[in-house]
Amino acid sequence: MPIEVNTPDKLEYQFFPASGGVFTFKVRSPKDAHLALTPAPEENGPIFEIFLGGWENTKSVIRKDRQKPEVAEVPTPGILDAGEFRGFWVRWYDNVITVGREGDAAAFLSYDAGSLFPVNFVGICTGWGASGTWLIDEPAPSAPVMGFAAPTGSGPGCWVPAANGEVPPNALEGGFDSSEQLYIARARHEGDLIPGKLHPSHGVTYVAWGGGEHGHAEYEVLCAGGGQWLPVDAGNIPPNALPAGETAEGEPLFIGRATHDGTITVGKVQPSHGCCYIPYGGEELAYKEFEIYVTN
Repeated sequence: MPIEVNTPDKLEYQFFPASGGVFTFKVRSPKDAHLALTPAPEENGPIFEIFLGGWENTKSVIRKDRQKPEVAEVPTPGILDAGEFRGFWVRWYDNVITVGREGDAAAFLSYDAGSLFPVNFVGICTGWGASGTWLIDEPAPSAPVMGFAAPTGSGPGCWVPAANGEVPPNALEGGFDSSEQLYIARARHEGDLIPGKLHPSHGVTYVAWGGGEHGHAEYEVLCAGGGQWLPVDAGNIPPNALPAGETAEGEPLFIGRATHDGTITVGKVQPSHGCCYIPYGGEELAYKEFEIYVTN
């Protein structure tokens, strides 16, 4: 159940704990909906501010430590509305801050902070002649949250059967699409056992095969493993890469992931092809630059 918060025409942040590297919300305001990413629930100290619909609802910016010029800026005429809730997400991952509209996987505003402080709180406020009403999404305590939690075990982990979008305990996070976490999973397709992405809200694990993206309601999820992602150079597979499937001809397949259209999508690495194939938008997409999952 979202929390409803009213913000007066007063540039003074109300802070909320942040978890999982993402903050999703709706806001109804004529202009100037401001957010702050901070390590502590205070405006002093390091801060990144996001102004949605600033300058009379004509542009949105990211500002660092209250200093001008802005570190990122984009025209967004009419992005806010005084009579309608508009949904957005803010994500911070791998030192990059991104801002997108509800339902869009790609961000419309982003900034690479280089070395981002731990974001533990998000502040909200309105001002410059605007008051607002916010609906803030609270992740359920038991729900998986965005942000690539540290591995929950050691060694290669185990594959746990599941179906219809179910996420087993200690499932390993592998990527995200819009504001939804994706998990490392695998499914059988046309005689192959193929690593791919579990998309919980879609109720399936998607795998890449034969130029297409194929959804399977029955799948296995990698759980309780202790590993990490390593960039692959020139198609060279690290010796500790985790075999996660195989082709019908017996070639081992590994777990890879690539960044595509604002998402981080899990797919299969096929050594003989020298690339990672990801399932996305109904297609099988090949990436020569990718990360591979290895065991510690």
